[in-house]
Amino acid sequence: MAFTLNIGESAPDFTLPSTDGKNWSLNDFKDSRFLVVFFTCNHCPYVTGSDEVTRKTAEEFASRGVRFVGINSNSKNTYPEDSFEGMVERMKENNFPWVYLHDESQDVARAYGALRTPHFYVFDEERKLIYTGRGNDSPRDSSRMSVNDLANALEDVVNGRPVRVPLTNPIGCNVKWDGMDAHWMPADACDLV
Repeated sequence: MAFTLNIGESAPDFTLPSTDGKNWSLNDFKDSRFLVVFFTCNHCPYVTGSDEVTRKTAEEFASRGVRFVGINSNSKNTYPEDSFEGMVERMKENNFPWVYLHDESQDVARAYGALRTPHFYVFDEERKLIYTGRGNDSPRDSSRMSVNDLANALEDVVNGRPVRVPLTNPIGCNVKWDGMDAHWMPADACDLV
């Protein structure tokens, strides 16, 4: 079995606390036609460098039935900046158009097979995976971006087309696993393409 969800697999369920004070589950998004779940954090330069591209993409597709859910699974023991308190502050400062959930146990990151921050997963109406990988080809410096893979995938699905490139390698910092070196990755984690 692959570490990361394969195209066509179902979205694993979750119930996680959010920076808005609520707990959110996968079922809470059932009214959204498409769902983007992405693993993110507070400190990674690939996340902060692409935040505004992700925001623009989320805003562009919101009226077309696409909802975004950000999940921070990084260990605060490895990176104190990735604490829940830091998440609350980050949302207060940036007012991102997505819910920002905390996966302290890292169980959700394991269930999805999150490799990096950011790592995007797009699910269809039946919550089957139709795209996974990077948001764009230059997340650390979005001024150098030449392709927005996430927007391309969403443009395809909202128009009833198959995703032209359903699989890309996420570009970013590795997930910070609790009790491990900051650069450690599970042995079965590997590039997607």
